[in-house]
Amino acid sequence: MAKTVTSVGPYQQIVFDKDGDGPAGQARALAALARQGCTDLVVFTHGWNNTPSSATGLFDRFLAPFPRVAGKAARLGYAGLVWPSMMFSDEPVPDYAAVASVVPERAAVVARLAELAGAEPADEAAFAEFAGLLRELAGVADGPGSASGPGTGGIGTGAGAGAGAGVEVPGFLVGDPRTVYAMFADARDAVAGAGSAAGAGAGVGAAELFGGDPVKRLWRGAKEALRQATYYTMKRRAGVVGEHGLGPLLGELARLAPGLRVHLTGHSFGGRLVAHALRGLPEGVRTVKSVTLFQGAFSHYAFTDRVPYGRARPGSLPGLQARIDGPLVACHSAHDTALGIFYPLASRVARDDDSLLGDDRRWWAVGHDGVQAVPGTAAVPLAAALRDGLPASGCVNVDAAAVVSEHSDICHEELARVVARAGRFA
Repeated sequence: MAKTVTSVGPYQQIVFDKDGDGPAGQARALAALARQGCTDLVVFTHGWNNTPSSATGLFDRFLAPFPRVAGKAARLGYAGLVWPSMMFSDEPVPDYAAVASVVPERAAVVARLAELAGAEPADEAAFAEFAGLLRELAGVADGPGSASGPGTGGIGTGAGAGAGAGVEVPGFLVGDPRTVYAMFADARDAVAGAGSAAGAGAGVGAAELFGGDPVKRLWRGAKEALRQATYYTMKRRAGVVGEHGLGPLLGELARLAPGLRVHLTGHSFGGRLVAHALRGLPEGVRTVKSVTLFQGAFSHYAFTDRVPYGRARPGSLPGLQARIDGPLVACHSAHDTALGIFYPLASRVARDDDSLLGDDRRWWAVGHDGVQAVPGTAAVPLAAALRDGLPASGCVNVDAAAVVSEHSDICHEELARVVARAGRFA
């Protein structure tokens, strides 16, 4: 695979497949950076990208400021982690070719989904077939009532192992298709209507924008359900790659280069990936000196010992921040529409009677408002973090709204300086 990062060096690329398997020798290649004199290794991974070139392009831009923010005592090495992920576009029409490229084993399923979505048939059987194909695409048990299938155990926070670790099977995959698609259509129309009304003036509503055809409305919701199904699939995959790929790799690296200080950073689902690497990190390994999440696309309750609603249960990664010999920093922004609106759509149980939209904290992501329900979590404004530094351990929320204007807006020197502060190499 071509290594296109030119802004920093020395640099190594890490590659994992969907199961967390990678080519032999990756730990040795990283350990060689220590023999070249590197004291600290910054590992960064992408979120919703579907090609290695787009991922490495992001690495190039994100890592470019680091040589300017590193202190004189630190010699930085860099690694970009590429994994097979899905671009979660805000476009209302899914990119079926992109879906098929990321889940080639489901190509026939994707082709049939595209056929149904293009034809938009009005009969009940078509909606039921579409719902069944979505479950097949996501790899969950078929039929209503199957939300206790593999990897469940709490809404977005369940315990589990293997491919389903920490990922609830969302209710929209097992709820009544017409009810689910109507709610998704309401959500999309409300978001689009609000944006168009702001540009066109008062009085512009969803009916004027989209028309009143009830069948077309349901198919708008069905297409959103497809986007959310791919979202769920990639969310689950990020956890697998982190736990079974990156975590063990870091353990091997610690054996080969015990003095190399490692700083994990990830964007969106990449934040989920590096967080789940803590679960796969061998006991006793203390070389991870900081973890910094940028607009993390996973539950803000992931690290809690007790989710503050429903039955008593922990988050998906309870207390694992203690495996970091330094802080866990969650950068969040209220400007992130993907996490403020569309992440809750994927996380919320569609069998609820109320609307998918609303101010319900249960479904918020860590990139929306930071780590929640973990005692002692510090909240630090971005300016204060850059001026005064960060706590040396524990969970820390940094409000990055001053520079992060939307979900992918993370390539800023200020954010590189947050990583440097977290890793104590500023």
